[in-house]
Amino acid sequence: MPQIELSTARGSLPALLARPSGDGPWPGVVLLHDAFGMTTQLRRHAEWLAAAGYRVLAPDLMSWAGRTRCLWSLFGSMRSRRGRVFEEIEAARSWLAGHPDGTGQVGVIGFCMGGGFALLVVPGGAFDVASVNYGVGVGTPDPYGTDFLAGACPVVGSYGGADRSLRGAAGRLAGSLGELGVAHDVKEYPDAGHSFMDAHVPSEVPGLVRLATRAMGPGYVPDAADDARARIVGFFAEHLRGPERSWP
Repeated sequence: MPQIELSTARGSLPALLARPSGDGPWPGVVLLHDAFGMTTQLRRHAEWLAAAGYRVLAPDLMSWAGRTRCLWSLFGSMRSRRGRVFEEIEAARSWLAGHPDGTGQVGVIGFCMGGGFALLVVPGGAFDVASVNYGVGVGTPDPYGTDFLAGACPVVGSYGGADRSLRGAAGRLAGSLGELGVAHDVKEYPDAGHSFMDAHVPSEVPGLVRLATRAMGPGYVPDAADDARARIVGFFAEHLRGPERSWP
């Protein structure tokens, strides 16, 4: 999977690129990593999205400094809803939207921390569709509330019912989107916990972080992960692909 360099106001931003087989044009998807960064699991997510027919770009949101400093900055930006991370997400979106082999349509998908940022960029009209997977609910105003989500693009969301860190998040998100009339598919998997779509390689996860993640509930749940991926692909097919051509 090749790495490219994106140009931003703050300098060069490395990003992984995955593309479907065959000829384009393809819709684009910005893939936002979790707090573990550019892991093997992130590459797996890029691969199944590319196999579904999307050009996938995954920016490294922690490339500019060490892990601790970057995470401190990222979660601060999540609370304030401003900062370099939003500039980097926009740089990735703009690159995909302007690619000569693209359709101009771009979605966003994120997991855990990345899911939180995917949720925060749902309003505003920049993206055509969003997939929020156990997206952390940090920010003011409440990112699950109707005030914040006004003007949101269509959203497909997946949460774990056994996720101790996000109790009730799926219901609040679905309720707000429904009240606003935003197309959505939000599902809670009763026996799944946090990060149930992520089968991380243990050596890529710091020990203390791994313990904290386990405290949030059960880890990877294959059946729930398969169902969530199928729902995402189906939802993206409806909202990210134009009717003028057929797709697999």
